[in-house]
Amino acid sequence: MPTNRIDQALLQQTTTEARTSPRLRKNANFHPRDDFPAHRLINAMQPGSYVRPHKHLDVSKDETILAVQGRFGYISFNEEGQIEEVIELAPGGPVFGIDIPHGTTHTILALEPNSVFFEAKAGPFVPLSEQEIAAWSPAEGTDEAQALWLTWRARFA
Repeated sequence: MPTNRIDQALLQQTTTEARTSPRLRKNANFHPRDDFPAHRLINAMQPGSYVRPHKHLDVSKDETILAVQGRFGYISFNEEGQIEEVIELAPGGPVFGIDIPHGTTHTILALEPNSVFFEAKAGPFVPLSEQEIAAWSPAEGTDEAQALWLTWRARFA
């Protein structure tokens, strides 16, 4: 099996696909199947991509994120939706990665066009349950979600 290259061509292809995606994001997986025990991927995001706040309840689903290109904002919340932590991630910045413990309600947003992060977490892929999605957060694709994204974006210079 050939080695997967994480190179400029892959970043270019993935960010181009993210620009044309309705969700303004696209991932490229390095794990062979959704049921594989270790998930590794890059996720390209464009500004405006709304990642609905969520948490992973499975104790094996801690998430590690490393900024590869561009700039990201990470926000964690308490159960009522109040912001607990705000962190900016950038490849050459003081913080370029985070490890998110399971049970932490969070979101991530692209602060620059063509931003890319590397993500690792345990598989298998299981869609988020209703209990893992923040009940206080608006659904993806709504005007309320876009307005909330703009308020979050304003927290980052």
